[in-house]
Amino acid sequence: MSISAAQVKELRERTGAGMMECKKALVETGGDMNIAIEHLRKSGLAKADKKSGRVAAEGAVIQAGDETHSVLVEINCETDFVAKDANFRGFAEEAAGLALGVNSIDELNNASLASGHSVEETRQQLVAKLGENIQLRRLAHLKADSGVVASYIHGGRIGVLVATTGNDPDLARDIAMHVAALNPAYRDVADVPAEAVAKEKEILVAQAAESGKPPEIIEKMVSGRLNKHLAGITLTGQPFVKDGDVTVGKLLKGKGIEVVEFVRLEVGEGIEKEESDFAAEVMQQARGG
Repeated sequence: MSISAAQVKELRERTGAGMMECKKALVETGGDMNIAIEHLRKSGLAKADKKSGRVAAEGAVIQAGDETHSVLVEINCETDFVAKDANFRGFAEEAAGLALGVNSIDELNNASLASGHSVEETRQQLVAKLGENIQLRRLAHLKADSGVVASYIHGGRIGVLVATTGNDPDLARDIAMHVAALNPAYRDVADVPAEAVAKEKEILVAQAAESGKPPEIIEKMVSGRLNKHLAGITLTGQPFVKDGDVTVGKLLKGKGIEVVEFVRLEVGEGIEKEESDFAAEVMQQARGG
């Protein structure tokens, strides 16, 4: 039977699938719009399942919320090309808006978007449309019981939230920018696990022992090096990124403000990326391989 361009256009608008996929679905279902929609959804799910094992280490970190409650969501794809795609960005930003009201990725996947479809259903449709594995990976909330929550997004790939006491949103944002740049592992020395301190001291003692210096000198060497190490991995011990002559701790103390908590998400961190020859992949696709 003949399938009109208007039918293809309507199906494309309702499902987000590609033009050729829509036309094929309409032909296969005799022009029945509802059955074609169901067919495309099933097809999208199959494609999503097939691609779900592929490494998705690109993507974006999206922030939503305000100075009292904010959330970061990491949404992954396979390439930076798709990460910049308007469809991917739109989906990521709408999903992040819903994340304010949920506590886990599973809850977010089940939440409904403005379209009436769930986040998970829309993700599957997007996989079919863009041809890449797309996953909602992580979310993190920060709330301010008192004080403020500041956010900073760097290049769409690094997101930071910082909760502080007091009411200085500009300073809080500067601290968020610092966390994005220097990536401290802990807030201050008191937050560093005792076993981590002991392990580092053990390593430093072994290194210093090889110097052949007297025990009392070795003790001073180890103490100094340990303090320097702890300063380097803690937010309050690091030199402030906008003024290296003062530590973050001294800056905060001078303002009468404390950092209550911070969180930093970076796209793809902890994901083992596959090494690939991009040019060879393009040539293979061009040859129909």
